[in-house]
Amino acid sequence: MKAEYINPFLESARFVLEQVANVRPTTGQHTIKDIKLSDKYIWIQIGMTGHMQGDIVFGLAESAALKVVSAMMGGFVLDEMNDIGHSAISELSNMISGNASTLLFNQGVKVDITPPVLIAENHSHTFYGKQALAVPLIMDGIGELDIQVLIS
Repeated sequence: MKAEYINPFLESARFVLEQVANVRPTTGQHTIKDIKLSDKYIWIQIGMTGHMQGDIVFGLAESAALKVVSAMMGGFVLDEMNDIGHSAISELSNMISGNASTLLFNQGVKVDITPPVLIAENHSHTFYGKQALAVPLIMDGIGELDIQVLIS
């Protein structure tokens, strides 16, 4: 796996988070790791087809997701991740992936994305035994957005 695959997603995530949540994240350390979908996390999967095939998986601790959603909603505080919160985090992932696919297209890489899917614990078996190129985006005072790229 090459780091070039994740860079458009990092650039896009930084841009989108700054625009919709007024947060300027910093980039953590790139790693290749086994996919482990942790409890108390919100996981969103977006598929890719075209020149790059695979999945992008976004992960946020529930506490970080609540803070991001609240920022996206202009400061309206959510006490728990409900349908509105899940929808907002799914849309955030969709915006990041859509923007990244445009960046990739501008580099000559044609990629289509699938709609975001909230990964339930009972569907996490899909990722067991797979490795991803992963990097956290660190949002001061909020937490981390974990971006994992699985290219076939």
